[in-house]
Amino acid sequence: MRILPNTHRPPTAQVSVVVIGHNDAAHVTDAVRSALAQGPAVREVVAVDDCSADRSAALLDALARDEPRVRVVRRAVNSGGCGSPRNDGIDAATAPYVMFLDSDDVLPPGAVDALLAAALDAGAPVGAGRCVRRELPSGRDIPWQPGLYARPAVVARPARRPRLVHDTLCVNKLYSTGFLREHGIRFPEGPFRYEDFVFTARVLAAGPRIALVPDTVYVWHVRRDADRLSISLDRSGVDNWRARTEAVGAAHEILLGAGEKRLARAVRAKFLDHELRMYTRELAQRGPAYRSEWWRLTRAFLGSFDAADFGPAPAPGRVIARVVLAADEPRDLPRLTELAARPARLRPPYARAADGTPVWSADLPQVDLDHLLERPVRVLPVAVDAELRPRRGTSCLRLRLHELYGRLGEAGPRAVTAEFTERASGRRGPRRTSPFAPGPDPDTWSAEIEVDLAALGAGTWDLRCRLGFHDGTGRDTTAHAVAGPGLLRRSAVPSARHGLLLIQPYATHSGSLAVRIASGWRGTTAVLRRRLARLLHCCTTRRCGRRRRAAPRAHREGTPP
Repeated sequence: MRILPNTHRPPTAQVSVVVIGHNDAAHVTDAVRSALAQGPAVREVVAVDDCSADRSAALLDALARDEPRVRVVRRAVNSGGCGSPRNDGIDAATAPYVMFLDSDDVLPPGAVDALLAAALDAGAPVGAGRCVRRELPSGRDIPWQPGLYARPAVVARPARRPRLVHDTLCVNKLYSTGFLREHGIRFPEGPFRYEDFVFTARVLAAGPRIALVPDTVYVWHVRRDADRLSISLDRSGVDNWRARTEAVGAAHEILLGAGEKRLARAVRAKFLDHELRMYTRELAQRGPAYRSEWWRLTRAFLGSFDAADFGPAPAPGRVIARVVLAADEPRDLPRLTELAARPARLRPPYARAADGTPVWSADLPQVDLDHLLERPVRVLPVAVDAELRPRRGTSCLRLRLHELYGRLGEAGPRAVTAEFTERASGRRGPRRTSPFAPGPDPDTWSAEIEVDLAALGAGTWDLRCRLGFHDGTGRDTTAHAVAGPGLLRRSAVPSARHGLLLIQPYATHSGSLAVRIASGWRGTTAVLRRRLARLLHCCTTRRCGRRRRAAPRAHREGTPP
């Protein structure tokens, strides 16, 4: 490791910003410049290049020549993860405070000043602020853990706010360099995935005073169309799930070992509500081998939980965990997928035990659902089926609400309001309301709503429903996309406004109804062109796969990952 010297240290500068990157020449310059633009509070930007093979090193050298505050740390061997380069940055930092920045993200203006001022005013070794996930290329910002950063606050000890374990990011925080070194707080070395989980647990275990600010201090760029997805986005392999459970387990043990039982329990509750639900939503998209191994790993991990660990978690995660523990192999995946949705949906059939207690199914009566008899209607996992039938003019949206152990009949379904939201921008379409009527099947209610898809325009639109009941309560939910003859298929519909609409209703990973719309001849042609390109890519991939399987083993082993 070689560190280039820094000779410029403004007397007021108190923060070292550690920027890490590997083969990210396209973005690293923007990251470093966003740190430099924070102003005189930044003493130095420590840019750690993790043995890049592209132009990253040359770009960093050029920045260091032009800006004395840039110091470059070069690793001779790639670490395979994010922990080692961040540790190098901690070792190299000379300022009283340190922050972390990934090479493909940026710090928004004023981020360092906001965190530094809050930490100094509160006498806190840790300052934390709002992070936003910026979906690219749309540019839509989605707040990360917004409830934690709704208003300024000072937390005397982390155990007083267990919700802190939900914010596992290290990049939206400022740390006292002396605090990290005094307590030996470092990231796991080498190719350790989800290193933030362990680092954050070590910080919380030390019991620091923490200053929270509502300012946006970090912009996390989410590039879903990138050639290579980030660790947090690439969940296609079961090794990702194994790494995630190992990181969660390590965080739990760190907090438990420090005597922070409340925080340790919160880590497991967060796992049930976040990680378990997120990966369960994707199970139906995976192959049999993945599902089998995922199920085995999950059962083993959940087997280490105490009974009290399940109590603090919201009901959907608890029920999913109990089904996994009760079954030796994957089962009921469609129902589990929808229970894992946000909001949760519990689809029929609704079984009961011999004593009338609601249970998951006749095959798994040990998984009781008696909480459904006590929970308020506004949080029940109601099931709504949706059929979207595109046609010229207004399209028909048919909705069917299922009874849930008598609770909905008691409340009295009155009406449903449907609204489509454009996924990339968050733009909302017109709201349409229709009264409920008794459905064609027992214990169901139905409604039909006319939807003007032409008024929505091009984009991907998600359906949201607001259920209203005669007792004055309401429930916001999504709807299950019904498959069947004439449903969930692409349709070309004439439109007076656009000439032509290409409409594709489909089911999301969680089974919810969504619709893709391309408008005009140019838009529909572009969709068809992309479709053809994907088909050609799939054919090419299959041919390459056959050639690769036929290649000698020694040749394949020489191919870099």
